[in-house]
Amino acid sequence: QLLPPGTSLRGPKLRTIYYSDLTGNFLRSERTNAITFEARDVYYTFNNGRTGLVDFNMFETSGRLIGLMGASGTGKSTLLEVLNGNVTPNAGRVLINGYDVHHQREEILGVIGYVPQDDLLIEQLTVWENLYYAARLSFGQEPNSKIRMIVDKVLHDLGLFEIQDLRVGSPLNKTISGGQRKRLNIGLELLREPSVLFVDEPTSGLSSRDSLNIMELLKELATKGKLVFVVIHQPSSEIFKMFDRLHILDQGGYPIYYGDPVEALIYFKGQADQIDKDEAECVRCGNVKTEQIFEIIESRIKNEYGKVTEERKVTPLDWYQKFKDQRVLPRLSHIREKVPVSTKIASTWEQLSIFFERDVKSKISNPQYLALVLLEAPLLALVLAYICKFYAADQYVFSENENIPVFIFMSIIVSIFMGLTVSAEEIYRDRKILKRESFLHLSWGSYLLSKVLILAVIAALQTLTFLMIGHNILEFKGMFWVHFAVLFSTGLFSSLLGLNISSAFNSAVTIYILIPILLIPQLVLGGIVVRFDNLHPRLRPVDGVPLVADVMASRWGYEALMVSQYQRNAYEAPFFALDQQIYQAYYKKNFLIPQVSNKVALLADAQHNEGVDTLRYQQDWRRVVYTMEKESVQSGLEIPIQPLPATWLDVTPLQWDELKTYSESLRKYFVRRYNAINRNKDSRIAELTITQQDREEFLQKRTSYTNEAVIAFVENMVTDERISEAPGRFIQNIYPIFKPPVTDRKTVFSTHFFSSTKLLFGWELNTLHANLIMIWIFTVFLFGLLYVNFLRAIVRFRYQDVFITVARRQAMVWGKRLFPKRAPQSEGLRS
Repeated sequence: QLLPPGTSLRGPKLRTIYYSDLTGNFLRSERTNAITFEARDVYYTFNNGRTGLVDFNMFETSGRLIGLMGASGTGKSTLLEVLNGNVTPNAGRVLINGYDVHHQREEILGVIGYVPQDDLLIEQLTVWENLYYAARLSFGQEPNSKIRMIVDKVLHDLGLFEIQDLRVGSPLNKTISGGQRKRLNIGLELLREPSVLFVDEPTSGLSSRDSLNIMELLKELATKGKLVFVVIHQPSSEIFKMFDRLHILDQGGYPIYYGDPVEALIYFKGQADQIDKDEAECVRCGNVKTEQIFEIIESRIKNEYGKVTEERKVTPLDWYQKFKDQRVLPRLSHIREKVPVSTKIASTWEQLSIFFERDVKSKISNPQYLALVLLEAPLLALVLAYICKFYAADQYVFSENENIPVFIFMSIIVSIFMGLTVSAEEIYRDRKILKRESFLHLSWGSYLLSKVLILAVIAALQTLTFLMIGHNILEFKGMFWVHFAVLFSTGLFSSLLGLNISSAFNSAVTIYILIPILLIPQLVLGGIVVRFDNLHPRLRPVDGVPLVADVMASRWGYEALMVSQYQRNAYEAPFFALDQQIYQAYYKKNFLIPQVSNKVALLADAQHNEGVDTLRYQQDWRRVVYTMEKESVQSGLEIPIQPLPATWLDVTPLQWDELKTYSESLRKYFVRRYNAINRNKDSRIAELTITQQDREEFLQKRTSYTNEAVIAFVENMVTDERISEAPGRFIQNIYPIFKPPVTDRKTVFSTHFFSSTKLLFGWELNTLHANLIMIWIFTVFLFGLLYVNFLRAIVRFRYQDVFITVARRQAMVWGKRLFPKRAPQSEGLRS
């Protein structure tokens, strides 16, 4: 080697020739597809108003290794994010071959590669598998044999072939060394051979030998025609000389040097007017003391006592002005042509398959995760079912277990809890990998669908194991697949909810703190812990379910299971239609019609009194009219007065008598109807219980399939108010399971709790089907929010600034309260 790296040729009549210029000219003839990289007047400001970059300019061509240096907090990583297109600057442009990296990303697809400082490896996979799945995403349209050849070649080039079957492990639980991890991280990008590569702190945490190996690898890439940008803090002399160009940033994002690396020390010594300002290297050993650069930049002023103060001799702004006054930016001949790329990205469906396979393999390779997923559901089922197995006598009887409604509700809560815990870290854990893969413009939808499919499989497995144990202990019969459909649906809903918070927040602690916050409303507003009738008056509707509860999946799941447990069991199912008619006739003959008769008598008497509340009585009259008109249609008994007067004051005494008679006719009609349907039911039961064995089997079916506690809940027999009043009508409070939905309301949201059917835009659906549809609507809605990253956009909307502003205002308020200013006293008071 004639000239060592870092050499420069100088003379009195010779423009300085640098080592990088010499090697660049020799190698230029061997390169094709030249790259020009340009940054023009780039400015960037953070959301909190702090300056990130100021007036950054750069002109580079392919085949160079560019160093980005600066002290901690000067904006090196921010600069890298702006240059690679991850962060959009407030002003200025970054161009590759004339294409804007922020606004024309489709034109440079696959050109940029990025290796962040953080680990991008999937810990549960082997070295070979990490490269293999990355290669399949980049070369999905190539045959599998060629993809394997590409992976093997990269392993040989990086010196990782001997450890290809070792599991990567975490940085704390190491299976491979730190240098091998860094090389593997770089290898993930080298697979697709990007023309421009950005590497953030590749030598951090490595030994000097490993650091040198990594930098030699990057230098070799530059020699082959790649343009490589490296953020580095304080390199050794040997590494420092490898760079072809060097950028130095100072605090506040000010650029203070751009040029040859070795020349940087001469520049700063000259600006500081040091004696040895013409010496860049040690005369004896040839090393460059890179630490001297930062010692000069950050040198402090000494006070009169000789102690170093915090004040710098030269501020960042002054260094920037010195640099700006003498910088000469080269003007490149722009190449307006696309850079050919070797990647052939997999199709959307192939990406879905690859994401799914990669995630499944990583989960199967994690014993702790696998044990949690497989054992969580059966353990919870065992504990919950054992606690809920109540019996007073020596023998357990399903129908007498008072805890069945509690078990049903807690099953819903458990499915929501498991869905949240399993999915809470799914996207958060992959965020760094997604950031690297974003340069390939992979399908976000494919990635999300792969997550949903995996979580659906997990939800199905957990639901199956939970029900197999829970149903076996409590002796549920004939309801397995109904319970599975509801619990699986709520579990998948909560998994999508977990994916949303996993995507929105950047801290695992924050995510897991949110889980109980999301779970408690599901618990309180599910319909059993707090009865809807006992909610705050502003939340409680006149009839139906509160809107705040309608957005809870637990409410829909619990109602579906309770109604199905009552309506679909083998004992009740054949008689439910008859029971619905019987109980409705019973309610009307014993409660509704007597209430109407009482109102008619009360209104007739009130006409003769003075000073009565006319508006209140008018409301009573509207209820009477509504009920009579509605029941006349069902009974076929025509109202004697046609039409009914608009106000109760217009009704004559003769008409009051006719209405009283009509009310009694209605009551007798429902008595006859009640008796007739009862006889019909009795005859059907008699047909089923001809022999003694039939009767025993029939009674056994009742104790095995029905539950008295469930019956008490869905029939609401514990209520003190069997019938109540609402504007314009009476409300049936007992037997909600048999109460038909109000036909003038067309949505499931307006249907009362424990209704056996629901109206959805005029269609009458069974409650189980309607509630499952609602849960799946919520699930699809959550997937839509996740696809557009809505929650993340809300969270990132400068919530930190809002929090700080509120905190400051509260501090000022409490400060004034705790430390009030005293009013100045007058002269008279002072004396």
